[in-house]
Amino acid sequence: MAIYKIFPEKDATLYSQYSGSNTGLDEILELSTIVDNQTVYSSRPVLKFSQTEIADIITNKVAGAAWQSNLRLFLAYASNIPVDYTIYAYPISGSWDMGTGHYLDSPINDSGVSWVNRLNYSTSPWTSASFGTYVTASFLLNQTGGATWYTGSATLNPVASQSFNYITPKDINLNVTNAVNLFTSGTIANNGFILKKDDSVEFSSGSAFELKYFSIDTHTIYPPCLEFKWNDFTTVLTGSLTSSIVTTSDFKLTLPNNSGYFYSGSVSKVRLNVRPKYPTRTFQTASIYTTNYFLPTASYYAIKDLDTNEYVLDFDNTYTKISADSTSNYFTIYMSGLEPERYYAFLIKTIIDGQTVISDDSYYFKVING
Repeated sequence: MAIYKIFPEKDATLYSQYSGSNTGLDEILELSTIVDNQTVYSSRPVLKFSQTEIADIITNKVAGAAWQSNLRLFLAYASNIPVDYTIYAYPISGSWDMGTGHYLDSPINDSGVSWVNRLNYSTSPWTSASFGTYVTASFLLNQTGGATWYTGSATLNPVASQSFNYITPKDINLNVTNAVNLFTSGTIANNGFILKKDDSVEFSSGSAFELKYFSIDTHTIYPPCLEFKWNDFTTVLTGSLTSSIVTTSDFKLTLPNNSGYFYSGSVSKVRLNVRPKYPTRTFQTASIYTTNYFLPTASYYAIKDLDTNEYVLDFDNTYTKISADSTSNYFTIYMSGLEPERYYAFLIKTIIDGQTVISDDSYYFKVING
């Protein structure tokens, strides 16, 4: 597919309330402001994705096409959220260790990153003054730490933001293309991302609310991911071949090479067989039902998880457009972006004569561990 997902190589939450505690193996990433005994505390998630994987995608899969990269996290719990708020993602300016701690470990586990430390066992505190070029931090004077990160400038624009209101979904979907480009070019080192609220509300007692997201250690199908999208659409449907495009919404569609099972990590070109359900009568010696037709160019695919009935890959007018070669319509799926040992369904959407038709004729499959 023209959408490829990779998952963090490490993540954790930094808690100002438990400033030396590591949470590298916790199942939750927390982005919250809480008030305890009239003291305001903040928490910030940090995540890092493999630069080797990022470079491989851009070099060998995107291969020169225009692309976009989105940082995605999925909400596990929310409390007291306001009508409107904004979340920011900044590239972290220093290296850090994930550690092996959990939230509220007793005794405190300081094996990795925390609010006050980058590395394990209190060996390298976060810088709190004399920052490098375009680098900053934000903390209360009695809660020094909370990481350091790159900010925007005329030549450096790595900051991504997402605004939420009453009706918008609360999952995080941040366009971090600029930051990933800076990682790839070597302009800044890839130390991952830190998520935080706006400075004006992060330590405000009047803006206390909790947001919790699934981490890479979750036992669900909702780990965070870095999603790459690019337009791989191609078509041969020009000239006389346009006569082979179906013009009626009453058509039959099958996926002939959907075996029902795909190995995790495999790359599959899924082909479509299309024909009108009631073809026009013609005089010819071969069966009319052996002629393969094509969908209109305004055709798209999606993937749905059968257990949750949620789209793991939604229809996108740019990034899930169905291609066509001299054989048939097709689209390409990278199965590594799907959770293994689960059942999914392909859905096909096409627009014909002003009508939107969605086909879901038991196009089921399972991703299995190889």
